[in-house]
Amino acid sequence: MTVLIDKKLRPSQALRHPEKANKPDTDVLRKPAWIRVKAPTSKGFAKTRKIVRDKGLVTVCQEAACPNIGECWEKAHATFMLLGDTCTRACAFCNIKTGLPGPVNPAEAGEIANAVVEMGLKHVVITSVDRDDLVDGGAAHFVDTIKAIREKSPATTIEILTPDFLRQSGAAEIVIDAKPDVFNHNLETVPRLYLSIRPGARYYHSLRLLERVKERDPDQFTKSGLMVGLGESKQEIMQVMDDMRVAGVEFLTIGQYLQPTRKHAAVKRFVTPDEFKAYETIARAKGFLMVSATPLTRSSYHADADFAKLRTARQEKNLANKRH
Repeated sequence: MTVLIDKKLRPSQALRHPEKANKPDTDVLRKPAWIRVKAPTSKGFAKTRKIVRDKGLVTVCQEAACPNIGECWEKAHATFMLLGDTCTRACAFCNIKTGLPGPVNPAEAGEIANAVVEMGLKHVVITSVDRDDLVDGGAAHFVDTIKAIREKSPATTIEILTPDFLRQSGAAEIVIDAKPDVFNHNLETVPRLYLSIRPGARYYHSLRLLERVKERDPDQFTKSGLMVGLGESKQEIMQVMDDMRVAGVEFLTIGQYLQPTRKHAAVKRFVTPDEFKAYETIARAKGFLMVSATPLTRSSYHADADFAKLRTARQEKNLANKRH
């Protein structure tokens, strides 16, 4: 889920997405008032940026051109991205650089743990690029990072947003066994659009990954997210909700897709705030414990506050079940 950077592809962006350089430009819809955000200028934002820069860390906030970076970084809520800044896949919606990644930084886990301590994070979100070049898809690096944070900041709750570990046997299992507080893997869109929007992934593999988390560790919270505005129908979104609930997903995020450049997939339409409210109502009726559905919702947007709500919702549900 990304934000439009420019109406024309600059040379630097052509290198960022070489596989898209020769694609025809897509039309860009004018953004409605409810989707616009102010440029970040706060002292809190500057402080977070300095910590990230000084420690040489990569954040999905920057790489994915998140529209909420000003608001989140003002509160020191940065989402750290493991395994470099270059992805081995080339999804049609994503602004993260694609190509051949560099070597894995063995010190990265400790550096992120140190940043968590310095920023005083009570809840941290860790994600990564896809690393299909690695035997385990980067799974061991997730484990090392979780362990490093637990050691240096044991009170911090940890949320991970993982790739699908496609074709890497046993990779997901070692990450599940590291016991993050929240295991997030985004389905991103409806099955019909996978070939054009997320061609390197498989819908039912991603769904099965989320299901395996609950089978292996029933107490681990699971979370997944969707983009809307790509041409999906309401009925398709509701079917994905049902699929997620069958897989045991407890937390659903839904946000508006915003194209990074003219070479990326086009926004078909802007979903209205009222439609997002309707999606939230439907999702809660289907049994999700926590739902975040707004135009600017992203996977880690308000993740700390939402995790607290999620934990409370489960406790209340368990108490209600005991009474009956």
